[in-house]
Amino acid sequence: MTDEVVKLVVVGSIGIDTIETPFAKREDVLGGSASYACAAAALFTPTGMVGVVGDDFPPAYEKAYDDFGIDLTGLQKQAGKTFRWSGVYSQNMDERETLSTELNVFADFSPDLPSAYRTAPFLFLANIDPVLQHHVLDQMDAPAFVAMDTMDLWINIRKEDLIQVIGRVDLLTVNESEARLLTGEHFLPVAAEKLLELGPKYVLIKKGEHGSMLFSHETTFALPAFPLGRVEDPTGAGDAFAGGFIGALAASGEVSGDGLRNAMVQGSVVASFAVEAFSLDRLTQLTPAEVRERAAAYREIVRIP
Repeated sequence: MTDEVVKLVVVGSIGIDTIETPFAKREDVLGGSASYACAAAALFTPTGMVGVVGDDFPPAYEKAYDDFGIDLTGLQKQAGKTFRWSGVYSQNMDERETLSTELNVFADFSPDLPSAYRTAPFLFLANIDPVLQHHVLDQMDAPAFVAMDTMDLWINIRKEDLIQVIGRVDLLTVNESEARLLTGEHFLPVAAEKLLELGPKYVLIKKGEHGSMLFSHETTFALPAFPLGRVEDPTGAGDAFAGGFIGALAASGEVSGDGLRNAMVQGSVVASFAVEAFSLDRLTQLTPAEVRERAAAYREIVRIP
């Protein structure tokens, strides 16, 4: 656990996953949006985790958080079982089927921020119920930059609450299908324009293996994904991207223009490492030097003469 003052707070799910891909199957591995986002963000800045686990949560997984340097003051522990998810990926890894979802203690999760977290300058609201995202925002003391994620479930059953939260943040990140579902628009620039009208300064659309796009009222920026020869497990790639992005942004403190574009590079690089192994296994071995080396190679790939 880091002794540094937490600069970024991440609120999200913590889970134990069973994942099957065309290459292998792994049971009871560490997962959840908060896990991936915090592990990625902690490479760049002191990060605090807010989530909930049951009394079945393996001590080895809590130690993994500690080894990442994640501050665990906001980690809640309750009697019962930790959130569990299982799924299987298609042959091309582009689609997955959820086999089971067990909310367990996550069903009654009510994020309660430690006092030291409430003054943190950066906040990432990972994929949780927008009602809870509202609850977290109400506890924060004027953060400098707030980013949020969501998913199709909340668009379908909590749309009005979700729209209200979007109006309270600086940046909304969604994937392609979520952007289309939320706006009813097929073309991403049009969908992004509608999302910007809801109130955020920026909209970041994740496109998986095809990269990401950043939109504001003034500009558009598109970035391809880092090319990989093999993907072992795409679970958590979007959360690792978002965590690396907001972590790099918090480290630089530059929340516009080049700062946001550089943060997208860092997020893309960290996500490219995350998918090279199951769960957080690759991130546990990742060093800042490896991130810098791949980021330099990445900039050469996308450089325009």
